[in-house]
Amino acid sequence: MIDLRPGDLLLIGEACSVQFAGDRALRLRLVSVDPRPTYHGWVWLTGYVLNKKGVAVDKREVYVRQAGVRVRRAVALHANPVGR
Repeated sequence: MIDLRPGDLLLIGEACSVQFAGDRALRLRLVSVDPRPTYHGWVWLTGYVLNKKGVAVDKREVYVRQAGVRVRRAVALHANPVGR
């Protein structure tokens, strides 16, 4: 299973659940993963849906097949920028 972390950008599509097929797919900035047990391989996620510009437009809770989630890791901010 994928290790999901707050801040990750998740691509939620048909591989996660048929309800996210086609134009219903979404990009979700992950806030939390519900720790309660569910059906094997499925998980409740809470996050912000991002529009094409990357702006949060809605907060959602989604129930998805974890194996179908595509992850783009959050970029860590460095305390000391390069060149200083």
